[in-house]
Amino acid sequence: MVARLVIAAPASGAGKTTVATGLMAAFTRRGMAVSPHKVGPDYIDPSYHALATGRPGRNLDPWLVGEERIAPLFRHGAAGADLAVVEGVMGLYDGAGASEFASTAHVARLLDAPVVLVVDAAKQSRSVAALVHGFASYDTRIRLGGVILNRIGSERHESICREALAESGVPVLGAIRRSDAVATPSRHLGLVPAAERRTQAAQAMDAVAALIAASCDLEELLRLARTAPPLLADPWTPGDLEELPRLARTAPPLLADPWTSGDLEELQQFARTPADPWTASDPEELPRLTAPRAPGGDARTAPPPLAGSPAPDPSAPGRVRIAVAGGQAFTFGYAEQAELLTAAGAEVVPFDPLTDETLPEGARGIVIGGGFPEVYAAELSANEPLRKEVAAFDGPISAECAGLLYLARQLDGRPMCGILDIEARMTGALTLGYRDAVAVRDSVLTRNGERYRGHEFHRTAVDPAPDRPLFRWRGGADGFGDGRVAASYLHLHWAGSPHLAPRFVEACRARSI
Repeated sequence: MVARLVIAAPASGAGKTTVATGLMAAFTRRGMAVSPHKVGPDYIDPSYHALATGRPGRNLDPWLVGEERIAPLFRHGAAGADLAVVEGVMGLYDGAGASEFASTAHVARLLDAPVVLVVDAAKQSRSVAALVHGFASYDTRIRLGGVILNRIGSERHESICREALAESGVPVLGAIRRSDAVATPSRHLGLVPAAERRTQAAQAMDAVAALIAASCDLEELLRLARTAPPLLADPWTPGDLEELPRLARTAPPLLADPWTSGDLEELQQFARTPADPWTASDPEELPRLTAPRAPGGDARTAPPPLAGSPAPDPSAPGRVRIAVAGGQAFTFGYAEQAELLTAAGAEVVPFDPLTDETLPEGARGIVIGGGFPEVYAAELSANEPLRKEVAAFDGPISAECAGLLYLARQLDGRPMCGILDIEARMTGALTLGYRDAVAVRDSVLTRNGERYRGHEFHRTAVDPAPDRPLFRWRGGADGFGDGRVAASYLHLHWAGSPHLAPRFVEACRARSI
């Protein structure tokens, strides 16, 4: 059994990322093995979680992978850990559209985990008790085990809040004073990923851990975490190919209106502007936090290690070498993708399109995930040797969002690889939301009629738009694909579509050298 806590808040901006990351770091510095998790699709917060704990930051998103996989994925990620800390998303009960599906509360129920509510106490005192009472009584299936008060102004302020909360019966497990001790920069998609600022991150994590340790009752929090009962679900296994016919998300061939998922289709609540409340990487969620250095300290690291049972030898004879883009320009990815590729017979080898002038020797496939190529467009363009090699590469390529931009002819007027006959540019509009999509053509990854749940997260556009898109969903279409390339803005969690990894590996294996 893994002790576990869910760190939630009434709304974004209360400081739950500060508290969650600080707790991860504080318990890690006590010698505990801490497993970090994040509700929702966000890539950036898990990068800070990984630096705080030295373990892969993992996402728990019922929309992307199905609620039946949440407990198994959690058990897989938390294998060998003493404690798991799960950071929520948005407000505790905010889910997909008008429902609680994919909310922090939903995931807390699936994990049977106690919840700690982080409350921004600035500009209020006794009213915090009314707020906490409302959250505690709104859904009695949620076990609200305690409150952490954030942005406390003084001893008197803290005393008034504690006295009011004593009447609610919900214990106060911490009170954090306003602090300017740490800072983290942001850009157009939220926080700057940890991999882009390791030196600065290393300078502040000890302070964050010390702040949380001094402000919160770690012993009581650990006691609360240990009240979580055993989870009955078996751990998720990357190589469980029996899951393919049982759980792979498929749909009939696309008709005029194949979507039947109600208000989960577009998740309009998540289509935010900078002033709207949701983003798991909102700089207000990590106020003034500068993240830690990962063990090893290098931005170019191999895919995160498996947290469960021993993995197959990734360099064993007979494995297919697949090059996975990393470095500062390509920081978005889910840990399970590399695990699935490895289980399917791949040797996953990272490369950095900013600094490497050649692909890894013997690569028979390329995976390029998300990130910020628009920030590094000049450097990516200047690496002409690698761009030319990628352009001439005749093996399978999977590209998502940033990867799509890298395969374009140009990005903001700078030459890219030119595999796709499109030009990409930054725009002022944020495109963000869940997508319930159907593949409408075959590609190296997809087959016509298959259903995929993914998400978009970008401020760019491509021209021309695909005349034969790879995916369609209600109100939209996207993607370029053929027997060699699958490239789109759609981010997929491959654990939610477990057939993708073996399909891609087999396509790479079939490539003649």
